[in-house]
Amino acid sequence: MKTLNIVYHNATVTREMRNHLNGHKSAVIWFTGLSGSGKSTLAHSVEEELYKLGCRTFVLDGDNVRHGLSSNLTFCDDDRKENIRRIGEAASLMMEAGVVVITAFISPFKKDRNLARQLVPKGDFIEIFCKSSLETCESRDLKGLYKRARAGEIKNYTGIDSPYEEPNNPELVVNTESESLEESVDKVIDFLKSKEIIN
Repeated sequence: MKTLNIVYHNATVTREMRNHLNGHKSAVIWFTGLSGSGKSTLAHSVEEELYKLGCRTFVLDGDNVRHGLSSNLTFCDDDRKENIRRIGEAASLMMEAGVVVITAFISPFKKDRNLARQLVPKGDFIEIFCKSSLETCESRDLKGLYKRARAGEIKNYTGIDSPYEEPNNPELVVNTESESLEESVDKVIDFLKSKEIIN
């Protein structure tokens, strides 16, 4: 139950001041897609490119977050929803700190992604759909998770016995099945420049 004895404290150093100090805007870049669609690889490659451009960045990666922030959660629908809520809240705080926050999560449900979007001001949430067929994602399955899911060893696995809801209107679609990693990175960087998040 939510406590009522809390008061929000407004900081004297604002996000705008931090953005000015950094020389770029802060934002939440939300990569979504099936397991094996290239979200983490693309997220970290985009971060490397932003680092070269002098941007303050941080990647929140699915597996890493489940080692700590969400270590008490399972993969049932309710826990997946809570996982995305926590990530959305953390990303919002980091964005206020002036960081370009890059997330790489399957985040299979539209409703949960929309809730994360609502945590930040309009225009600051950039949903990027890593589009790749299930067949291609399964062929990239280095951990053997799809194989185990098809064998019934893993339950509620997205794409097998749990749905993935593709975004209706993402800010950007990268076709990680047909595009090279370099092409996808360039597409993301060009988009960020077009929105004047970076110079």
